[in-house]
Amino acid sequence: MQLSLDPKLFEDHQSVFIRELVENIKIKLQEIGLEGSQLEDATASVAFSIASTIDGTTMIEADGTEVHPYLTFQTGDDVITHSGENAYTHEFVYGILKSLFDR
Repeated sequence: MQLSLDPKLFEDHQSVFIRELVENIKIKLQEIGLEGSQLEDATASVAFSIASTIDGTTMIEADGTEVHPYLTFQTGDDVITHSGENAYTHEFVYGILKSLFDR
């Protein structure tokens, strides 16, 4: 597998990825009956929490083992693309929420 440094392509993929994640969170919360401001608040809370975990801004540790995620995307048959730094998916969440909830 070849590792490719391409910050622009990584950002594009990151945006698509987090949009899909936020949309799925919203759908699942609607399925259990949330609506209105409760739906919006819960979607935001869950999305920011998951994005922060993906980005490595949340401490992950179990039984003395620390885990530091590093997001990459498969962009070819044997190519994975990264940005050269940690992901920043949490930065996309607000804009996505704004578009999903027509604010």
